[in-house]
Amino acid sequence: MPESNPDTHVIDFRAAEQLLAARDPRGAVKLLDSVIAAHPENTAARLLRARAFFAAAQLRPAELEFELVLEREPDNAFAHFALARTFERSGRPEQARRHFRLAAALDPKPEYLRAARFDTDG
Repeated sequence: MPESNPDTHVIDFRAAEQLLAARDPRGAVKLLDSVIAAHPENTAARLLRARAFFAAAQLRPAELEFELVLEREPDNAFAHFALARTFERSGRPEQARRHFRLAAALDPKPEYLRAARFDTDG
C-alpha cells in the first residue's frame, strides 16, 4: 500500500472534484474517505464529500456531513443551501425552509432567495 502524504491527499481531493464534475459521486466519495481519515478537520474535503453523497442520493450521509460543516462554519451559506436541498429531497420541508432562509440571509443570491420563498406564509 502506498505511503500516505499531504501531496497524495491534495491529488486525491482534486481528483475527487473531477470525478464529481464527471458525475461519478461514488468514486469521489472513495477518494475523499482517505483524505478525511488523514485530515478529519478539513472542512473543504467534508463539504465536497457531502456534495458527492447528495449526488449519489445517499441523503443521510450527506445530511451528516453538511451538518458537520455547519458546526464548524455556521455562516457557510452554500452548506445551509445544500443541507436544505437534502432535507427537501428527504421529504422534510420545514427543516428545508429554515436552512433555505438561513442561506438567503447569509448570501442573498437569487437562487437562495427564490428557494427561501420569503414571499409566502410560513
